[in-house]
Amino acid sequence: MTTTFTDETRERAREIIARYPADRSRSALLPLLHLVQAEEGYVSPAGVAFCAEVLGLNKAQVGAVATFYTMYKRKPTGDFLVSVCTNTMCNVLGGQEVYDTLAEHLGVGHDETTADGTITLEHAECLAACDYGPVMTVNYDFFDGVDASTAVGVVDELRAGGRPMPTRGARLCTLKEMAVQLAGFADERDGAVADGGPGEPTLRGLRLAQQHGVSVPGFDPNTPIRSKAEADKAAAEAKAKAEAAKPAPVEASAAPVKGGDGASAPTGAAGVAQPAKPAAATGPAKPADASGSTTRDVKAPDDKSPQVRTAETRQPDADTAVPDAPGTKVPTDGSGTAPAAGDAQSAEAAGVAANAPAGDGKPAGDEAGAQERNLTEAKAGTDADGAGPADANETGAQK
Repeated sequence: MTTTFTDETRERAREIIARYPADRSRSALLPLLHLVQAEEGYVSPAGVAFCAEVLGLNKAQVGAVATFYTMYKRKPTGDFLVSVCTNTMCNVLGGQEVYDTLAEHLGVGHDETTADGTITLEHAECLAACDYGPVMTVNYDFFDGVDASTAVGVVDELRAGGRPMPTRGARLCTLKEMAVQLAGFADERDGAVADGGPGEPTLRGLRLAQQHGVSVPGFDPNTPIRSKAEADKAAAEAKAKAEAAKPAPVEASAAPVKGGDGASAPTGAAGVAQPAKPAAATGPAKPADASGSTTRDVKAPDDKSPQVRTAETRQPDADTAVPDAPGTKVPTDGSGTAPAAGDAQSAEAAGVAANAPAGDGKPAGDEAGAQERNLTEAKAGTDADGAGPADANETGAQK
């Protein structure tokens, strides 16, 4: 069935896309999927096509994202998505018992919806609330420390048209209303965010920090958050101050500069001392000159592939290895003599040639030569004893 999305949905889609730069419009795909789910209750094929149309993508690209995230439902879902955590911590505390009780009470299993279309039940791997376990959520709002009895009470109230108050967070809304919020639009219900509050385990850490005076150095909770204009102005002032604090360039002195032997250094026409000529180059400075290490200076391996670099690191040859380099041992042939210098790139090339990658149409090692050889041998064996394939199998079984 083809769905025609409302004008309001299309207007909201344009608003979502406008939040992103023109060349990054495909970043709007996640909220757009929530938007179509808000209208249909799930991401239908029509919803995938709609997102592809407004973003200029193909349906395969949209479908790949929609099937990756569990919050996008691929079939009609109830008004209230009840998720029970059955991961390790909640399971130890009774989460599996809660889920099993709800499944029996509602007559549905994982990712199934009750006949009246009210409740969809699912078990969740983790709801990120281990300190409140066992927990379940209704449309992603938390009910903490539940047991089988309280969980049944919550779903019965939902099926009767009630809205039980979550332990933490705002008052409940339907899954479609929640999807609108996940798409980035405010909850327009009267007093929708007026209720709820933090739980005791969450506040416990804050109280311990206050009790023992633990805080971030220099942190002032009363510091106001600056606007972008104020932040830009402060950054400009800091940059100007840093530029002003830079030392002025040193002017060349007209006085003669004495050399190391006490004589005046040569000067130019204006009497300005000329820079001393560098000593004759004798080659690159060795690491030992700076750090005391006897490791030889070798060319940086930036022009080598990562595979070659790794091979040389794990198995250095006599040309690159140094006996006292940390963590390095020169390989020997057993007599204590280091091998001659080798070419790691040649060794890498030989290894690649001996292990040609498989083609797109066949697995590694599946070459035509081996197949032809096997067929030839099988045919030769059949011709030798005059038995066909079935006779050969029977003969093999008897042997």
